[in-house]
Amino acid sequence: MYQIPEVEQSLRWPSGSLETATFGMGCFWGPEARFGSLRGIVRTRVGFAGGTTASPTYRSMGDHTETVEVDFDPKLITYEDILRHFWRNHYPNRDEYKGRQYISLLRFRGNQQKETIDRIKKEMEQEMGEPIETDVAPFENFTLAEERHQKYYLKRYPRALEQLHDFFPAPDLLVNSTLAARLNGFVKGFGSRASLLAEIEEWKMDNCGEKKRLEMKVRNMKW
Repeated sequence: MYQIPEVEQSLRWPSGSLETATFGMGCFWGPEARFGSLRGIVRTRVGFAGGTTASPTYRSMGDHTETVEVDFDPKLITYEDILRHFWRNHYPNRDEYKGRQYISLLRFRGNQQKETIDRIKKEMEQEMGEPIETDVAPFENFTLAEERHQKYYLKRYPRALEQLHDFFPAPDLLVNSTLAARLNGFVKGFGSRASLLAEIEEWKMDNCGEKKRLEMKVRNMKW
């Protein structure tokens, strides 16, 4: 019986290469769940970015912002799609009542992401009817948050984690798992068991037996 890294390592995504998006939109627990539920998002993780303070932590964040990073397959979900989800699901102002911890933030990788941000920002400003004040700058660094913050909503269901123990015997295995990202979104109210099972059915994996075991686990889980 394999653990989740071995089960998922053979997943073959249509484009064969993934891209990364980095953004802040308030407390990072909710956005990780929201984006983790989307097809095309392969991995999610929460952490800190946008500041200069060395070695930020949740209790000592300095001038950093709570941030989500997602690895995605651009053939299944585009950067444009991600930006629209980003701007439609928080208020992108500069209310820094708690410093920079919860500001609206984007960190782009390369000119193509920057050009896409500029274009979609104009589109969203027209849709919202007001200027967008998101802090936009080149990506420089991202510090992974403590383990207890990763897949936060899924961890609120200890009974479910017990049932997942054969896949996830250690909590840190949740961080880079596609299944954990989907389940974290599901328990927050994004998606359904049926939609998750339908997606798993489409996953291209080398080990059919392990894929079947994963499907049965999701189908029979009690919350």
